[in-house]
Amino acid sequence: MYTLLKSDTATAARRGRLELAHGTVETPVFMPVGTRGTVKAVHPAELLDPALDCQIILGNTYHLNLRPGTEILDHYKGLHNYMQWPRPILTDSGGYQVYSLAKLRKLTSEGVEFQSHIDGSRHMLTPESVLEIQRSIGSDICMILDECPPWPCERDYAANSLQLTQKWAERARDWIEKNRPDGQKYMGIVQGSFWDDLREESARGLIDLDFDSYAIGGLSVGEDMPRLLQAVEVVAPLLPENKARYAMGLGQPDQLLELVARGVDMFDCVLPTRVARNGTAYTVDGTINLKNQQWEKSDLPLAPPGETHPLCDGFSRGYIRHLIKNDEILGLRLLSMHNVFFYLNLMRKVRAAIEAGEFASFKDDFIARYRGENS
Repeated sequence: MYTLLKSDTATAARRGRLELAHGTVETPVFMPVGTRGTVKAVHPAELLDPALDCQIILGNTYHLNLRPGTEILDHYKGLHNYMQWPRPILTDSGGYQVYSLAKLRKLTSEGVEFQSHIDGSRHMLTPESVLEIQRSIGSDICMILDECPPWPCERDYAANSLQLTQKWAERARDWIEKNRPDGQKYMGIVQGSFWDDLREESARGLIDLDFDSYAIGGLSVGEDMPRLLQAVEVVAPLLPENKARYAMGLGQPDQLLELVARGVDMFDCVLPTRVARNGTAYTVDGTINLKNQQWEKSDLPLAPPGETHPLCDGFSRGYIRHLIKNDEILGLRLLSMHNVFFYLNLMRKVRAAIEAGEFASFKDDFIARYRGENS
């Protein structure tokens, strides 16, 4: 599934390749989020176009199970056919919704009983049922069910949560051994909150179960950056060198480079399209909010040619601001395309820097400029 092609000598950065049922994924890689079977405001053909050349997207088991549901997904023979996406898909298990929708759920040893945020109906997610749902989705990489502890939380809570996640992982492993559909791969999720020994215990327990790859979960839940990086520094070296490593739900561009430097291969985040809907664009000099009046008469482009999606070329910041301020769909589309391009292009540059043996200097230069530390 994963082949390590090159290791950086100055950091723990890795250049690798994932071979999946629906194609090859070059890593490090950013996965645009298509929670409900679409990357917001971006056509699948545009994701395939060489300008973006998106290799893999992410979908969400919780949301796809509620709508359209497994009956519809089975009718269309999976999400790939349903949304006309020929390349790989990774699906989260719904474990994050266990965390984010805590007021709507009841946690037991069997699984998670929850109330739909759509219509109030009751549902149950178990380690087995989330894999059955993902079988209907047809995911290339399926995440197992876990509990994501909140931050802050007491150590006892984190320890008990870890035991539950491990038991669920063992049940998931049993299901996989009996039912593994052709072409699907499975990813365990390391938890343990922000206690090093719990993180180590979680990693070792999951490695013993021999999943196809491993994620580091429970990050970006309100902790500060030093804690986040410390958790990754503890876990990443423990994970098998010949298996992909995924930091879930992250994050800002400078965060991604810090995590690549610590040996992480895969990332996802809703930010590129979410902040676009609020009028924000990513640039190498940080973010710009086009709703601000300073851009009203700006003739500047969003970014120089080659640093933004070609559809954005020729439009001024002033014009795109006009579109955003008037809720014009074109403005939303242009910013979404630009931000997705920015993230995917950043990962292309990262891969090239690792191949050239220049990642450490690339990382330092990018972060300093992005954070405005060069002035």
